Amino acid sequence: MAGLKLGVEPREVGMDVKDVEGRFAAATSLDDQIDQLFLAMQNYGFDTLIYDYTPGRYDLSGQLIIPTVLELRNVDETMRDYWCQRGYFRHDPVQHVALSTTGPFFWNYDPKAKTLIHAFMNEETVPVAEFLWERGLTAGVTVPIHLPGGDYATVTGIRAGDPVRLERDVQLCMGDFNLVAHLFQRTAALRIGRERALSSLPRLTARERECLRYSAEGYSAKEISRLIDRAVPTVVMHLNAATRKLGARNRTQAVARAAHLRMFDQPRA
Repeated sequence: MAGLKLGVEPREVGMDVKDVEGRFAAATSLDDQIDQLFLAMQNYGFDTLIYDYTPGRYDLSGQLIIPTVLELRNVDETMRDYWCQRGYFRHDPVQHVALSTTGPFFWNYDPKAKTLIHAFMNEETVPVAEFLWERGLTAGVTVPIHLPGGDYATVTGIRAGDPVRLERDVQLCMGDFNLVAHLFQRTAALRIGRERALSSLPRLTARERECLRYSAEGYSAKEISRLIDRAVPTVVMHLNAATRKLGARNRTQAVARAAHLRMFDQPRA
C-alpha cells in the first residue's frame, strides 16, 4: 500500500482503496485484520496501535461503556487491565475528545502543548497520564468512528520520539490515516459481532430478548405466549429474568434500558 513514511521529505502519495479493503477483507480473523491495520499504520510512521470498540457510548449510569474490544500492538499488555478492569478508559482525555468530534486529531499529554485533550486533563486523569508517560505513549493521532447504529470505536496511532516533529509530520497523512481507519472498521464490523461477546452488557438469553422485544411492541404476556407457543407463566418468567438482569424496577423500564443498550438491534430468536 502506498503511503507516507513520517520523518521523510514530503511527496505526493496515493492510496489504493481497493487494495486496502482487500487486505482487510482477506484476513481470516479479527486479530489478522488488526495486524493488517497495524501494518498500514506503520506505513505512515506510527509504531504503536490502540483500537477499541463499544456497542454504545454510555451505560445506564451515564459513564463511558468499557470497550468490548481493546486491541493493542506494540503496547504493554498491562494497559488492558488498567483501561478495562481499573476503569482508566473512562478517565482517558483522548476518549472524551473523541466522543465530541468526528475528525482525526493530534494529542499530546504534555500540559504545555495545549492540544485538544488539555481541556479534559484534571486530577482524575493524572493516573492515566502517568501510565502513558512511563511507557513513552505521550503523543499520537486518534480517529473517532461514530457508527450509524450508535456503535463507537477509535483507532489510535502513536510514535515514540519528538512529539513536536510528530505533530508536524502527521499533517501530511492525516486524511489517509482517517480513511484507513474507517475502511478497517467497515470490514471488521462483522467479525467483531461474530467473534467477540459483548461482555460489558447484561447477558439476556435469546428467549428473554424475544419476549422483551414483543413487550416493547405492545404485546401482553398472554399475547406473547401465543406468538412464541409457550405458556403464559413461562413468558412472565422470561420477562422477569430480563428485568432483573437489566437492573430495572419494572417491565417498562426494562424495555427502555434494553432499547438504550441496542439489544433489539440483534436478530429475532
